[in-house]
Formats: sequence, structure tokens, C-alpha cells
Amino acid sequence: MSSAAHLVVPEVLRPTCPGCGAKGPFTLFAEAHLHLQRLTAAAYASRKIPEYMHHRLVTCGECDLLFANPVPSIGQLQKAYGDATFDSSEEARWASRTYACLIDEILPYLPSRDGVLDIGTGEGSLLEEFLARGMTRVSGVEPSAAPIAAARPTVRSLIRHGIFEPKQYQPQSFVLITCLQTLEHVAEPLDLVKGVHRLLVTGGTFVAVCHNRRALSARLLGKRSPIFDVEHLQLFSPMSAKVLFKAAGYKDVRTAWITNTYPLHYWLRLLPLPSCFKKPLLRWLRGSWVGHIAVKIPAGNLIIFGIK
Repeated sequence: MSSAAHLVVPEVLRPTCPGCGAKGPFTLFAEAHLHLQRLTAAAYASRKIPEYMHHRLVTCGECDLLFANPVPSIGQLQKAYGDATFDSSEEARWASRTYACLIDEILPYLPSRDGVLDIGTGEGSLLEEFLARGMTRVSGVEPSAAPIAAARPTVRSLIRHGIFEPKQYQPQSFVLITCLQTLEHVAEPLDLVKGVHRLLVTGGTFVAVCHNRRALSARLLGKRSPIFDVEHLQLFSPMSAKVLFKAAGYKDVRTAWITNTYPLHYWLRLLPLPSCFKKPLLRWLRGSWVGHIAVKIPAGNLIIFGIK
């Protein structure tokens, strides 16, 4: 068994819904599909080749959240993410450009441009986008060491290595906090969203992006969709995302479907194709100009805005 495999053994039962706090009963969506011996340090890396495995999944009848139960312990998750590999700088920059353009729409409505935090910032490419827009006191937090090592010198010093802990920041010290493709990965999303609320100034905005389990792509692919993954401890829908934000005290909560732009080789990485075909094709595409053609697809992601 690999060193990463024993870190993700589900052992903690969730007695309540991690999105709304409901006590159930919860409906079984799928039994666990895990082959721990196949997991490596890449299992908890961002934008990896999917293994198409998942924990036991149940649905909350109150808020429509789909979540893993049981889950690995906090200690297991911290070590798994801390040791995770990173090889997706190109894709991270494409994602940051997409998300920065979406966030541009709310910049005129922020109280100021001073005080920005990105949770799960990876190699910090979104921080670069914020700095380019004249934002100040920009910072990020990232649990994995490898992406921080890959960050450009201009932003590496702005990234704190570790999990997001609200107590390490001053209350009411940020006008904008972002959490992009990270809510699925945390053990207690409601605690995170409440913690963010305490850190925002009045009129500040929290922006999250997550997978939409009700999207057409997820419905068509079923459990062969890459959103069903050992990393994802919960999967949101527009309904469950709104309930989460409102439970944490946000007002004017809005959701929208978004499209993503990535190079062609990344989209191929996500498709449920046989490895004997996918791996050589991926190697060819990554070395060819064809694989780096930008392709825009409505891949089933959801953006959520909430104002304090």
C-alpha cells in the first residue's frame, strides 16, 4: 500500500450534515468505491488524472448536499494534502484568469481594494491577478507544500503554508475572500464559511467556486464524472450552496453556472477513458502545440457570491 493510501481511510462518522447541520436521516447515494493500493501522493493533488474512486456518499434531504460519510480524520487529510504533488502550473494560471474575470464584476461594489485572502491558493496565480488589479494586503493560504514551491517569487512570500484557520487572522480585516475549488475538500465547510464571515468587513464579499453535482455533465457521466473523487468530501448544488452561505449569515447570496477555459490536454485528462489509451495520448498532447489550444467548456462549475 502506498504512503498516501493509508492516509485516506474513512474513519470519522458525520452525525450531521456538514452543509446545513441537519441531523438526517440521510439517503444513501452510493457505497464506497475505493482501491487504496492504487492511490499515490498525486491522489490529493490539484487537477490530477482522476482515479474515479469515492467514499460512501449520502444525500441530505434538507439542503440537497451530497457528502461522504464516514470521512478520513483531520490529521489524515492534513498529511495527505501536505505531501501532495503538484504539476499543473499551466492549468492553474488558466483557472485564475477565468476566476479573476468573474470577480472583476464585483470589484466596483467592494468597500475598498485593501485586504484580500485566497483560501487554497495553490501556486498563487490568483494572487498575481489581484495584485495586477491594484489590490493591497493580498495573501493566500495553501495546505500543500509543492505548489507553494512552484509559486513565482513575487507571490511566494504572500502564501501561508497550512490549513485555513480563522483564528490566525484579525476579525473584519478583509474586503474580499475567495475559496475556489476548495469547499469540496474541507471536513467542515459550514465552519469554514462562518469563519470567513467573521473575517470580512461589513459589505465585504465571499466568493466560492465548486463543482455542481446537478450540472448536465455530472448527470451524463454519473459516477464516472471526475467530480466523484476521494478528495471530495462533499458535492454542492445551487440549492445546497445557497443554504450553506445563508446558514453562515451572508446576505444577497447568488449562484451562477460558469464556463472554464483550459488547454485541450487538461480536458482529455478528465475524460473516463482507458489508461492504455489516455496516457500515451496525454504525453503526445502535452508535447504538442495542439494540446495547448485553449478550449472553453461549461464543465459544470458553480460560482457563489455572498455579502456580509
